[in-house]
Amino acid sequence: MRSARLLLLFLLPTLVFAQHKKHTLPAVFNTAQYVWVESMDGDEYRPDLLPADRQAITDVENALRDWGRYILTARRSEAQLVFVVRTGRLAEGKMGVGIGTRTPGPAANPYSGQQQPPAGPGVVMGSEVGPPDDLLQVCQLEEGSRLGNPIWERSESDGLASPSVPLFRDLKRAIDRDYPPEPPAKKP
Repeated sequence: MRSARLLLLFLLPTLVFAQHKKHTLPAVFNTAQYVWVESMDGDEYRPDLLPADRQAITDVENALRDWGRYILTARRSEAQLVFVVRTGRLAEGKMGVGIGTRTPGPAANPYSGQQQPPAGPGVVMGSEVGPPDDLLQVCQLEEGSRLGNPIWERSESDGLASPSVPLFRDLKRAIDRDYPPEPPAKKP
């Protein structure tokens, strides 16, 4: 009897610790239902979005649908979690055609010495430089639909490559580890 009490005293802290499992991810990953996916440059409907980012949005949305833990919402403002993607690139060029107008006034800015852009159609060019690794962040929306700081963030080379989308796979494993899915209800 005495040895049983002694054993219980040794096991009790272990049992208490096991019941208070520390989660590595915030609880919102367990309570959220609705999610949105976008690029750092905006949603998939932006005409100037880079094709690689548009594909990454599609791949993450498909992975979310296959997983079935969250529901993709039609409006960003309804999302409890926002998945933000950015494909890696050292340098990327953008080119397009635009139509603009010029405000009346002098042709040159007296402070900069630069000419105003011409009115009418023209070519728009730009470039973007960034890290070479793919990036996946998960954020929550703050007041005014602004993104809050990331609550989960990882980057790796080809981390958004389809079909496996390794960064998403890592997040999914972490969420399922911290907050295991409920087993399906048994049918009577």
